[in-house]
Amino acid sequence: MPYKRITLTHFLIQEQRRLGGTGAFTSLMNDIITACKMVSHEVNRGALVGNHGVAGSVNVQGEDQKPLDVLANDIFLHMNALGGNYAAMASEELEDVHAVKGTADGKYLLLFDPLDGSSNIDVNISVGSIFSILKLPEGVDPHSAEAFLQPGVKQICAGYALYGSSTMLVLTTGKGVNGFTLDRDVGMFFLTHPDMTIPADTKEFAINASRARFWEQPVKRYIDECQAGKEGPRGKDFNMRWVASMVAEVHRILVRGGVFMYPADSENIKKGGKLRLMYEANPMAFIVEQAGGAASTGRQRMLDVQPTGLHQRVPVILGSKNEVERIEAYHREAG
Repeated sequence: MPYKRITLTHFLIQEQRRLGGTGAFTSLMNDIITACKMVSHEVNRGALVGNHGVAGSVNVQGEDQKPLDVLANDIFLHMNALGGNYAAMASEELEDVHAVKGTADGKYLLLFDPLDGSSNIDVNISVGSIFSILKLPEGVDPHSAEAFLQPGVKQICAGYALYGSSTMLVLTTGKGVNGFTLDRDVGMFFLTHPDMTIPADTKEFAINASRARFWEQPVKRYIDECQAGKEGPRGKDFNMRWVASMVAEVHRILVRGGVFMYPADSENIKKGGKLRLMYEANPMAFIVEQAGGAASTGRQRMLDVQPTGLHQRVPVILGSKNEVERIEAYHREAG
């Protein structure tokens, strides 16, 4: 029965007890939950309140901002500053660290992509928010980039909100992955997808095929084998998917398996890759690994990458474990 489902707040209280904490974790997560509900509300209103089109500005990545990019970023900054739990924040939309005023005792750092996949807003395709929480290292200035430059294995929590036919929040605290669905009438998230796991094998892959002319040999080899179907070396047919919204891609993999790839290629390697390590790759890698999958750059486990900058880009290959390991093997063979 719906009324017997556990709420996200009660789930977090149980997690707090497991972690032996003081209540700060539940408090900071409630701030994120509120921010996600507010962004969901704005996304759903869309064109009714003029949230479509472009904002006429660009972010630090040099990308055109949508009105909802700006609004979602402001919501996350404001709502997560209120609880006093964060010493500082970093956003994909901002060049530098955002200092949280009046929170000298804040012991956590928040990184977030306020609206992933915003290019899909105008065509009403699922978008989302991604977040990652780190502990503030002792003796490090929280307002410096150095405080944030921790490898993904240091994350204490990561998650995403998916704004689609329903609004979901999926998160991990390092002990499995759980999904919660927003009941708009009640205004609360309820546990609907406990212990989400990714099957080790799959017949589905997601990649931007328009970039095939730039792919490295290991990626070409893998995709060619998938497309060869039953008559090829893999001996089975594969389906291809591509949404161009990382939240939607990862959520599909969590629900039914698959592999998502935005690999290094001869063009994007000049920037290190396409996706951002701190705001996209690390939190998603943490979630995928906790669900039994794997996440890699093609040459290295994603969570072991040592960050060198707030907006560092990396190649991303994640999803069903056996497929990711196969792609890594092809990279090793290619040298």
